[in-house]
Parts: sequence; structure tokens; C-alpha cells
Amino acid sequence: MLGLQYFSFDAIWSPIFLFVMVAIGIGYFYLAGPWRLKHAPEAPAVTAGQKIWFVCGATLFYFAQGGPLDLLGHLLFSFHMTDMAISYLIVPPMLLLGIPEFMWRAAFGKPFWRRLNLLMHPILTLLLFNMLFSVYHMPQIHDYVMVHFAVHRFYYGLLLVTSVMMWWQIVCPVKDWNRLTDLRKMAYVFANGMLLSPACALIIFAGSPMYSTYNDPEAWAKAMGYCVAGDPSALLALFKGPSFFSLMSPLEDQQLGGIIMKLVQEIMYGAILAYVFFHWFKREHRDSDDVLPEHGTTGTAGAN
Repeated sequence: MLGLQYFSFDAIWSPIFLFVMVAIGIGYFYLAGPWRLKHAPEAPAVTAGQKIWFVCGATLFYFAQGGPLDLLGHLLFSFHMTDMAISYLIVPPMLLLGIPEFMWRAAFGKPFWRRLNLLMHPILTLLLFNMLFSVYHMPQIHDYVMVHFAVHRFYYGLLLVTSVMMWWQIVCPVKDWNRLTDLRKMAYVFANGMLLSPACALIIFAGSPMYSTYNDPEAWAKAMGYCVAGDPSALLALFKGPSFFSLMSPLEDQQLGGIIMKLVQEIMYGAILAYVFFHWFKREHRDSDDVLPEHGTTGTAGAN
């Protein structure tokens, strides 16, 4: 089981984080039901599709940041990149599709938020997420974040917020807050792919392992101390380092991680690009059909 059998229930399933995610889910269904009927009765009912999007997104986020995948992400770099891809490329658009418009208006419709409107400029959100993601994967930054718990939580939270801000420009759930036309959304998706590619290429084509967290036993044990209870030195005595859990060399594991991130990026951006293009094409043809003259109108006018 990829080494999970060596760890406790708490280390694998993170019960406190699971409790928090369940509480968030209960809050969502309360807002979607009783709260909407009392405070926003004119708002459309939350659809089954929206509920499925939200539950699936929240479940994936739990597995990536608190469940078994999170622990595996501390053992192997390839799983770490899987966690990153799920958390910041897959989960945000699912949550945006799952949270209905009236919830967004209730949360961010107050005049106060207009002062921060500049932060939601498409170019700024594009640069913020991709810059933070790329900087994080510089070896010195990555290793520092992984072994400093408070910094780790803050940086991951910042990545989540900026990823939602970035995806908002593409999957905007509030129609009159949408800033981009369909053509600009396609360009935006393309730009995202271009900006994320250098970080993936650096990881894939590196000639040696870059991250001490995954090839230096001491650094690995210190990072593991934040997700496994007990003395980190006991981990070294038991496993001697992360190589115990891998059939690959650290370099191969690193390259696989970069490939996973690039593949998920290409699939997600490709699917979104196709979705936006389809709706743009459909809308353009519908609009052009609406302005066509009725058959026979010209001939009748000429005859008169």
C-alpha cells in the first residue's frame, strides 16, 4: 500500500482536517437550503449538479491536503505534485461551479470589497498564481516551506486563494462580475499554460535531484514531523529516509512529478479551452442566425 501500512490512522486520515471539511460541507448545505429560503428566496434553488461539483471538489481537496494523498506527498515527490495539481488546477473550478451565485453575492457583494477590486484584475490574478507556484518550486524556497510548518500552511493557503482568483476569470459564477469575453478567456487559458510550463520543464529536465526534502534523510524526517506524531528521529531509525518508500531513484521520482503536473495542466486547460470555444462558437452562430432576414422577404418587396 505504498508504505501507508507503517503509519497510524491519524497520520493517514487527519481526523481534525476531516472534521473541518465535513463542517464546511454541512455549512454549504445549510446555506443552500434553509438560509436561502430565509434570506434569498428569490434566488434559484441550488441544482443537484452544483451540489455534486461542490462535494466532489471538497472531497478531492481533503484527500490532497489531509487524507492519504497528503501523507504520500511527503514520501514521494510524484505524489506531492499530484497533490498540487489536484489542489490548484482541479479543485478551484469545481468549487466555482458548485457554489451558486447568491452565496458569492452574499459573501462579496458588500461595498467594502469594491476597494479591493484591483486585486481581481485578470492580468494580476494570472501573474499572482503562476508566480507563486513557480517560485514555490525553486529548490531553496520549496525546502524552506516544507520544513517550516507555519510558512507551509500560509503559503498553501495563499496558493489556494490565488488559484481561485485565477480560475474565477475563466469560470466566473456571477455573470455581471465577469470581466472577460470568450475570446479573451481562451487567450487567458493559453497564457496560463505558457506561464506554468517553465516550472514543469525545470523539474522534468533537471540533471540531478533538486529537493533535499525528498533525497536528504534529515530534511525529509523534519518535514515528516509535521504530519506524523512522535520524534522525527524515530522515522530515520525505521526507514533511513524517503528512498525506503520508492522503487525509483529520487531523480526519476522528481521527473515523474513534473510530468504529472504538466499532464494535468494540459488536460485541464485543454478541456476548459474546448468548453469556452464551444460556447463562444454556439453563441456566435445563434446571434448570426437571429439577424438573418426571413425567407421570401426580399422577393416580396421586389414584387411590390
